[in-house]
Amino acid sequence: MTQTVAVLGTGKIGEALLSGMIRAGWRPENLLVTSRRAERAEELRTRYGVESAGNAEAAKSADILILAVKPQDMGTLLDELGPHVAADRLVISAAAGITTAFIEDRLPSGTAVVRVMPNTPVLVDEGMSVLSAGSHATGEHLATTEEIFGGVGKTLRVPESQQDAATALSGSGPAYFYFLVEAMTDAGILLGLPRAQAHDLIVQAAIGAAVMLRDSGEHPVKLREAVTSPAGTTISAIRELENHGVRAALIAALEAARDRSRELASGQG
Repeated sequence: MTQTVAVLGTGKIGEALLSGMIRAGWRPENLLVTSRRAERAEELRTRYGVESAGNAEAAKSADILILAVKPQDMGTLLDELGPHVAADRLVISAAAGITTAFIEDRLPSGTAVVRVMPNTPVLVDEGMSVLSAGSHATGEHLATTEEIFGGVGKTLRVPESQQDAATALSGSGPAYFYFLVEAMTDAGILLGLPRAQAHDLIVQAAIGAAVMLRDSGEHPVKLREAVTSPAGTTISAIRELENHGVRAALIAALEAARDRSRELASGQG
């Protein structure tokens, strides 16, 4: 943790990584941030004790660059960084749909690039970050990236060819659960419960189910069957879900998300 890390683009994800690194033991004096707005940079300096810098300065001085800008801003940022990045730097991209090849083509030959797809639960240290190595990244580079993103949740290495699928499943995944909770809350109101009570019941059910999935090691089918009594309430509900094609709709939805990720990666904005 003696290397200097610069976080370029300190929105919600960038700030979550910054705070996670500090909690994990990175020293604030080894961290740099960049921001378009001076007031945002000052806010981060006050909150975390880190220094701010311009993009070019950060590229020159940092050992590790974390690119946490929006995908549509990546090309402009790389054009700015390119002349100042030494080939021995590690560049980590957290921008959805941006390939390692896209970044490598705009930086000095041989630059190590790792692509990461985090999801929003990094904001509460329960994220999943999916890592893929570029053509020049080594196991050591991946381990360093895992050390950084491990401070805000779990990490998983996949070949870059699987990143679009991981984006559909994990990157977008929290939204599907929020959508389901929203629908179940509306159902609870229809069944006569106040909104606040319906929300609390569903959220706790979701938390409990997630913990059981994580900690029990059981297949989800087995856990579901443990709730599903013969001729009971649960099987009646599941029958209706199957009758309405919910399983098929979920599969189709994830395929659509994967396809959109591929479009973004190919430059179809």
